[in-house]
Amino acid sequence: MKKIGIICKSGRPEPLQILKELLPRLRSNNCEVFLDMETAAELNLNGYPRPQIPSLTDIIIVLGGDGTMLGVARLVGSKDVPILGVNLGGLGFITEVNKDKIFEALGKVLSGNYTIEERIMLSAAVYRNNENIENFLVLNDVVINKGVLARIIDLETYINGSYVTTFRADGLIISTPTGSTAYSLAAGGPILYPTMNSIVLTPICPHTLTNRPIVLPDDFSLEVMLGSESEQVFLTLDGQVGFSLRKGDTVKIKKSECKTKLLIPFERDYFQILRTKLKWGER
Repeated sequence: MKKIGIICKSGRPEPLQILKELLPRLRSNNCEVFLDMETAAELNLNGYPRPQIPSLTDIIIVLGGDGTMLGVARLVGSKDVPILGVNLGGLGFITEVNKDKIFEALGKVLSGNYTIEERIMLSAAVYRNNENIENFLVLNDVVINKGVLARIIDLETYINGSYVTTFRADGLIISTPTGSTAYSLAAGGPILYPTMNSIVLTPICPHTLTNRPIVLPDDFSLEVMLGSESEQVFLTLDGQVGFSLRKGDTVKIKKSECKTKLLIPFERDYFQILRTKLKWGER
C-alpha cells in the first residue's frame, strides 16, 4: 500500500498539525500521498478533488470525526478502497484510532499488520410518478422525517412487497448496523453488532405507541410511500445529504452491492467501545 489518500475535516487546526509530521513519515516510506484540495491549500501543496482520491489510492486516511468518515465512505462507493479513520471529533464510533495512536497505527498498516472489517451500506432510490428521480448511497441511515412546523406524517410501508402498516409518526429511520448507534439509537432503536447482516426500521415518535423498531435481514427490501400533503418532509442520508419529498413519492431502500471497508490496525473489544462511548456503568 504505497498510494495513500488523505482526507481531512475542513476548518480544523488539528489535521494540519498532524500532517506536518505525518507527510514526511509517509514520504520516507516511499509512499505517494494524495491530499484533498482544501487541506492541501492550507499547507501550500498541490491537492486533488475529493471525489477523485478513491480512484487514485490504495487506502484512504481520514482525519476527522464520524461525519467526515461517512462522507468518505459514500465517496469510495464501489471502488473497494479501505479506510483508516483517525478520530479528531467526539464519539468516534467508526473513526476508531485515537489521534495519539496515529503513528503506531500507520506503522502497522504500512507493514501489513491489520485486518479489514466490512460494513454493509444501503441504497435509496426516490420514485415520483413511477419515475426514478434520485439515487443515494449511505453507510449509516436513510431517514424520512417532517420539518419542525409540519404535522405528523403518514408513511405507507412495505417489506418485500408485503404491506406492513402506515406509520403515523414524525418519521422513519432505516439503519445499517453501523448506524444503529446513531439517530436510530436516539429514537429508541436497538444496538446491532456492526458486522451483522441486518437492517433496522425505527419509527420516530409514532402516534401508535405499539409501533416499535423492527430488525430485518439485510436481503429484505423496503418501500415507503409518503401519504401526507406536506411541503416539509425530507429524505436525509447519513444526516448529511437532504432531499425534499412530495405526497405520493416512494423511497425504495435495499442493501447496496457496495461495502465500506474499515482498516483495523489494533485488536479491540466492541463492548469496551460501547462502555466508553456511551458511558455505560457511570453514575
